[in-house]
Amino acid sequence: MMFDAKKLEWTREPENCTIGQDRIEIVTKPHTDLWQRTYYHFRNDNAPVLQLTTREQFFSFVVKTEFFQSHHRFDQCGVVVYLDSENWIKGSIEYENEKFQHLGSVVTNHGYSDWATTEIPAHIKSMWYRLSRRQDDFCLECSEDGVEFHQMRVCHLHEAKDEIRFGVYACSPEDSSFRAVFTRMEMTECRWPAHDGQPPDSTC
Repeated sequence: MMFDAKKLEWTREPENCTIGQDRIEIVTKPHTDLWQRTYYHFRNDNAPVLQLTTREQFFSFVVKTEFFQSHHRFDQCGVVVYLDSENWIKGSIEYENEKFQHLGSVVTNHGYSDWATTEIPAHIKSMWYRLSRRQDDFCLECSEDGVEFHQMRVCHLHEAKDEIRFGVYACSPEDSSFRAVFTRMEMTECRWPAHDGQPPDSTC
């Protein structure tokens, strides 16, 4: 089904944004980020987050991101599941320098973040994401063409028991600002199939 962006709600609203039925533009503010504790020992929780609330236990959300203006270390935009300051998932590309940037994801459970990344060329300025939910487990995938998706990670969000919020975010952790564009948003039946290998343990 087509996704009506006007039904999304802000957790934190940016100073500069434009929202249409099928297009969202966010201009990031300097020194905005999402991160909790691990390794860096600081806590940042001020990035703009625009989300839809659902109790649907099995679904996929697809969005195309464009970030032609990203130019400073850690400039980022992507997909997010933000429950509260200590429980969330984000997937994005974070600019590093003129040679490469980081395609990756962060999962934060009970106030501690991780960061899983791979380096990709800096000239890539557009990426599709597909976020899929199977109850409190999630699969995050990416695609350069919106057709062939590749798995980034499978993860668990401890507090995603019933109602969750999901959508998009953009931020600039350092002294920077850029325009992030989100289009081609769609919510569908879950495209992450049930596991067909080893059966679950009887204690699960």
